[in-house]
Amino acid sequence: MLKFIVMSDIHLSPEGVATNGLDTTRRLQAAIDSANTNHGDADFCIFAGDLADRGEVPAYEILDRLIDQLNMPVVLTLGNHDHRDRFKQVFGTLHDDENGHIQKAIDVKGYRVIVIDSSEPEIVSGVLCETRLSWLAARLEEAKDQPVIIVMHHHANDLHMPVDQIKLQESDRFRDVLKTHPDIRQVIAGHVHRQTTGLWHGIPLTTISGNHYDVNAHLPGMPGQPLRLDGPAQYAVVLADEHSTLVHFHDYIHRHAEMADGLFGKRRRHADDGAEREKVAG
Repeated sequence: MLKFIVMSDIHLSPEGVATNGLDTTRRLQAAIDSANTNHGDADFCIFAGDLADRGEVPAYEILDRLIDQLNMPVVLTLGNHDHRDRFKQVFGTLHDDENGHIQKAIDVKGYRVIVIDSSEPEIVSGVLCETRLSWLAARLEEAKDQPVIIVMHHHANDLHMPVDQIKLQESDRFRDVLKTHPDIRQVIAGHVHRQTTGLWHGIPLTTISGNHYDVNAHLPGMPGQPLRLDGPAQYAVVLADEHSTLVHFHDYIHRHAEMADGLFGKRRRHADDGAEREKVAG
């Protein structure tokens, strides 16, 4: 059986700097300890973007140090909070494809797992350019006889929540590429700071809460604004064999306290609440 972990929305800051009042370094350490203790037999762990909150080199250096503790191989990709060039200052080209995007295809235990880089500089919503769509189409064509699992940062389907304003752009083009393959088992994303599951044009999609704050299901017709909660912190455990593909949600921090607006400083509203985040100089 294939078993792997997906972590997302790590949002690391430099040493000693809180991210919206949360110690995301300590939270990631808890995730790594949990994964090693409970799922040390996993084939690998995918980090699905928003690795650093402001794309700072010291934050990526912390990530590099912490992931070395994991008792399994690690695969990385980027999210809208990341900075590709600064990421490469720390990790080099280890996680690059042939075009310089942070993505790869993994063939393991009868499956193809495709990790897609949906980040684009200065854009909060997801982007899959022509180069990345062509790369994805080629990786799917190579694996016509294998079930496929996709992992990426941005969600493609409407969740009917404010975060849909910053979902994957032109998601119909992504859908059309996926539809060229007969057996897409799951598309797993982060970005939304919320656990969801559903079907989109017949394709199973899942999002996970991640390492940073969580949001409530603020659905159409509900009064007020979305709530930002300090937990749970969560990763996904994927189990897959010939006949089934399951996504389990492992909470490694159990909290649901509402966070104060003041923790978000002078930003307009955080990107994951559904509006473009403040651009950070540099």
